[in-house]
Amino acid sequence: MNLPWHLYLMAILYILAGLNHFRNPGMYIRIIPPFFKNPKLINTVSGLAEIVLGILLMLSFTTKYVAWGIIALLIAIFPANFYMFQNKKASFGLPKWILFVRLLLQIVLIFWAFKYTL
Repeated sequence: MNLPWHLYLMAILYILAGLNHFRNPGMYIRIIPPFFKNPKLINTVSGLAEIVLGILLMLSFTTKYVAWGIIALLIAIFPANFYMFQNKKASFGLPKWILFVRLLLQIVLIFWAFKYTL
């Protein structure tokens, strides 16, 4: 496969993030807004989605489609990141500016994934 190194980097980051949902589920469950039912299931599904999307991203014939899936995932998990920004308990005591940068990072990640949809 003649894929760029930064695509492999993205794939590895999503695979590792997905695995971390199972290694440290409490961290993710804590930032899921309370209006979502069954946070354990949401954590499991989002972790599996990150792993599967990360693996499929490395296959050249699925890259464009998977990049759209990653964009959808990033949009879907935005409420958790926003809740983390808003809620002191979910913020892990991190300073507001770091949590704000984390929100901006979501936008950067969406643009990064969008690069592979073209």
